[in-house]
Amino acid sequence: MGIGGISSISMASTIDAINSADLGSLKEAVGLKVLSGQLDMADAEGAGMVKMMEQSVTPYLGQNIDLSV
Repeated sequence: MGIGGISSISMASTIDAINSADLGSLKEAVGLKVLSGQLDMADAEGAGMVKMMEQSVTPYLGQNIDLSV
């Protein structure tokens, strides 16, 4: 995830954390947002993998060998 993902962090939770001067809650808010982005990315990659595997299904391939001399 690049800088674009970091800029999408919820501003309300970030401002609340800074205003309360609670660094722990700021770290938690940022960590949760990063984790959420990573989970979304993993879901997209998984869906792509499933689609690729569905397209490659050819159960009959490799079962027979034709030989001629």
